[in-house]
Amino acid sequence: MFIDTNRSIKRICQSRSVSTVLRMAVIAGSIGNAGCTTFASPNPLLSDSAIGITLSDQGDSTSNEVISARSTETAENRIEPIEQVMQVSSDQPNETPNPLTLTEKSQHFFNRLSGKQQENSQQAQQWYQRANRDFEIAAKQPREQAKVTFEGAAELFEYAGKLSVGSALQQDAMFMQGESLFFADRLVAASDVYERLQKDFPRNRHIDKVAARLFSISQYWIEVAKVKEGNWNSVNLTDPKYPRLDVDGHAIRVLDQIRFDDPTGRLADDATLAAAVEYVRQGKFQEADEFLLDLRETFSDSEHLFIAHMLGITVKLQTYRGPKYSGLALEEAEKLVEQTRQRFPDKLASTEDDFGQRLEQSAAKIAFLQAERLRYRAEYREKRKEFGAARYYYNQLLTKYPETPHADNARERLEATDKKPRKPAQRLSWLTTIFPDSTAHEAPLELNRPAEGGSESGKTLLR
Repeated sequence: MFIDTNRSIKRICQSRSVSTVLRMAVIAGSIGNAGCTTFASPNPLLSDSAIGITLSDQGDSTSNEVISARSTETAENRIEPIEQVMQVSSDQPNETPNPLTLTEKSQHFFNRLSGKQQENSQQAQQWYQRANRDFEIAAKQPREQAKVTFEGAAELFEYAGKLSVGSALQQDAMFMQGESLFFADRLVAASDVYERLQKDFPRNRHIDKVAARLFSISQYWIEVAKVKEGNWNSVNLTDPKYPRLDVDGHAIRVLDQIRFDDPTGRLADDATLAAAVEYVRQGKFQEADEFLLDLRETFSDSEHLFIAHMLGITVKLQTYRGPKYSGLALEEAEKLVEQTRQRFPDKLASTEDDFGQRLEQSAAKIAFLQAERLRYRAEYREKRKEFGAARYYYNQLLTKYPETPHADNARERLEATDKKPRKPAQRLSWLTTIFPDSTAHEAPLELNRPAEGGSESGKTLLR
């Protein structure tokens, strides 16, 4: 009897220790799942206002003109106040946020691990109302205090969305989760939520607002990349406002995603131009040329069309490698110059800007480079004593580009090679006499048609 009692007590102690360990594991997991608040100092590029991310200059004159077209209307101004988007009544009159407790976090974490979490529209609505109330409270709090409240609201919106999979409430919850993370300065996490919303619900009702948010985030990351350019320590380990590595690469990826998610959206052409300008800043002219070509061909009614032509000419000239290489870039640049003259005569004639003068300078540079190519070809043929081919290229140079400095050289060389043979004398010509080409005058093999009614009418003969 004594032995049985000791065994019972031992089993009870063991069961209690196991349950205690399980509870501690669940609590630890829930704490890890809930995330931690960053202790990094605020980035000076991000203003204290929650909507302080705007477009800025890109560093060169062409880019300044590109961005000035949007200076009066930023992507943030296109977003309606969040109070007009979501108006959810709150039964609680006090203005104190109600974040998740440790017990609630543990319960949700355990439900996800065990697969017991099920869809519940009524419970999801309750979570959504609670989250929206915290969101409205955070909008009235001081900046640093509001960040913490916004993060708590983001968690509540996430839970509400997971309880209403595939519904309109989940779309709203995901959008508000992204908004909460955006105003909490967790821009990387916010962009992930926005992109997931666009992927899961391609035609959601927040598509324009999400595009505007992503556009603002990408512009902020570009500004961060400018500030950190040349900095040896380019790894970010503490600040949740921008990626850990390749900040400008992530910015361009977001801009390209905006175009992919909504090709006919209001910001599709803005994102295309912004990506092209950033590639120009990085010196990646081939990639910039592709984006500008897409802008000119896809968005024929875009307000950026003129800038796409002007910047496209500059990019084409940058991709040209010299007279030894292909001249396709120069030919395309010449076509762009003619298209710009035909389509935008008013802007070129304007006295307020110097677009007309800049276009003529680009045209003169293209003519100079084209003449240089013809001169290089002519001199190459002349060195080989193929004077007929050399005179052909010199004449082309004088016909197409008579105003360039290379024209004077072409006239001199035409006079110097006027009386020289068109082709060089053939070396070792006596070998042709000794060993004539026996196949030079033979006709090629032909197929004979079979004689009609002949015994071999089904065969094909070669002679």
